[in-house]
Amino acid sequence: MFETYLPVAALLLVAFLFGGMLLFSAGFAAFLFKYLPSSDVRMLLRKVFPPFYLFVIFSSGLAIVLYWSFDQFNAAMMAGVMLTTVFARQVLMPAINQATDSGNKRRFIWLHGFSVILTLGHIITAAVVLSRAVV
Repeated sequence: MFETYLPVAALLLVAFLFGGMLLFSAGFAAFLFKYLPSSDVRMLLRKVFPPFYLFVIFSSGLAIVLYWSFDQFNAAMMAGVMLTTVFARQVLMPAINQATDSGNKRRFIWLHGFSVILTLGHIITAAVVLSRAVV
């Protein structure tokens, strides 16, 4: 009986993930830069990104579990999101912080650009998973 609710639960979870990533990336960060001094924004974002990445890791991990029994493609897509977010949290974020702290602007720009592209990829991946439920 629980199996009949798995597609709905998985869909809602990925919708939650998609909305959370989109709101954080496009809304929250832009809002902060508009209303706070840059130095305050940088310090705040350093504190916010680790929990944000945990949100993405946990949500995509749970989506893998929910999709596994009936849609391995979506499970694999969510696994890609989860694994690359672990990389972003454990490797990329510390490298970005180190580049900022050392004043290496060129390295910061490159790493930050990569993190933005990675996050856009996560949002697009979640959109693909969501669209498969409709098509």
